[in-house]
Formats: sequence, structure tokens, C-alpha cells
Amino acid sequence: MRLAALVAGGIFLLDQATKLAVVQGLNLIERGGIDVLPPYLTFRMAWNRGINFGLFAHDADVMRWVLIAVSLAISAWVWIWVRREGATRWAQISAGVLIGGALGNVIDRVVYGAVADFLNMSCCGFENPYAFNVADIAVFAGAFGLVLFSGDQGPDRKAKRSKLREKLRK
Repeated sequence: MRLAALVAGGIFLLDQATKLAVVQGLNLIERGGIDVLPPYLTFRMAWNRGINFGLFAHDADVMRWVLIAVSLAISAWVWIWVRREGATRWAQISAGVLIGGALGNVIDRVVYGAVADFLNMSCCGFENPYAFNVADIAVFAGAFGLVLFSGDQGPDRKAKRSKLREKLRK
């Protein structure tokens, strides 16, 4: 689980560093937008008070704390699940990516009251109205990785899991 913790820490730091650099350093809060490589990449300031794509957004302060609690509970559940499974290297990396991203967005909700989203990408005649951040990418990639790399992987996996259980009992 050390690998998962290192990955989570790295993703968390990357997310917070990019937010600090773009949102604060480039003063995106006041500027509102910066065309980097239009339309492929633009920085557009957006405060997300809900979950992905602003779903369940609400201005009530209680919703902010509910979303913080849900994010922390999911992160803890993923950590415990992967630890108990005796997860593969890739499942641990995926868990770390997801947890690091979730914690990055939790910090935003605590500090700002909302998640700071700033990445906007469009292509091929489609103008994307949504913004996202590194943490959002990490949560999605980590969840996808857990789907791919976790679960029963044959007889060798079962043997390793039973050995791990024996060690944990001692």
C-alpha cells in the first residue's frame, strides 16, 4: 500500500500545484479565461459546487460538507478495499490516482467552498462548455484503472490472497 500512498500524494501535489499556478499565479480568478491553444486548450475559470459537470450543485453550505464527507468516505473505502484485496501493482496505482484526485478536490471545497476547475478542451467543431481539473482526470482514470486491474485474476491470485490473509491474522 506504500505504492498507493506515494501515487496519491503525487497526484494530490500535482493537482494543487496546477491549481495554484493557473488559478492564483495566472490570476485566472479575475481574468476568467486564457486562450492557450484555442480551441484545443483554454483556461476557463469555473467554480464547481456539485460533482462532475456540476450535477447536484447547490449553494447551501451543507451540500459542500456532504460532498466532502462523501469524497472522504469513498477514498477510505477504496483504500480499505484495495488493502484487503492484496491488490496488484496496477490496482494500487489506480487506487492512489483516484484517492489523490478526490483529496485534491476535497481541499478545494474546504478552502474555496467549491472545486476550482480551469481546463477546457474543444475539438473538431464541438465547443465543450465544461471545465475540469487534474483531480477530475485522476478520479476518472483511477476508477477506470480499478475496473481494469482489480478483481479475481485466476488461481495464482487466489493463492496470493490466502497467504496475505494468513499474514494479516498473525
